[in-house]
Amino acid sequence: MSEEEVVYYGAPTLAGLKTGNLMSCPYESRQKTMDELRVLNDELVPKGICLYPLRFHKGRVLVYMFRPSFLQRDLSDKRAWEILDAAGYSRCDYSSCMMELIRRLRSCKSSEFFPHEIGLFLSYPPEDVKGFMEDPDGCKCVGTWKVYGDEQAARKMFDSFNKCTDIYCREWKRGTKLSKLAVKI
Repeated sequence: MSEEEVVYYGAPTLAGLKTGNLMSCPYESRQKTMDELRVLNDELVPKGICLYPLRFHKGRVLVYMFRPSFLQRDLSDKRAWEILDAAGYSRCDYSSCMMELIRRLRSCKSSEFFPHEIGLFLSYPPEDVKGFMEDPDGCKCVGTWKVYGDEQAARKMFDSFNKCTDIYCREWKRGTKLSKLAVKI
């Protein structure tokens, strides 16, 4: 997993605009990937960001880059907990919820499977996660996620995520180090 992939797929998390991002990257060796993640974490953990492999499957690794403090905040939201409770999660801290999410991802044979509640781990508004679970085709618009709630606020977020990604990719190509791009919050 390269720094370029981290910047491209995770700029909004690096900038502190989003709780987390998912990255699906090819890998040759599980050990080499784990070593690369250790190096990246050494650089990013001091900035409040972690990279965690959620699943190795058919030559690809699904990596979750996230801000633990943001995830704890997001999962503490009453509406988020209602969704997680209905999905069978135990009421506990974010790391226990992550372990349950990982268990669910790894138990499915299809690489296409994502439990619907995964949106709560990616800064998707609870009303949009719930809307998708109840009526996948009834959304108001589609951007980073399907929107069922506040379309105007979601479009602003989508624009800010896209601008952030453009700026971060441009800066990384100019030679700005990953540690400089990652905002400490």
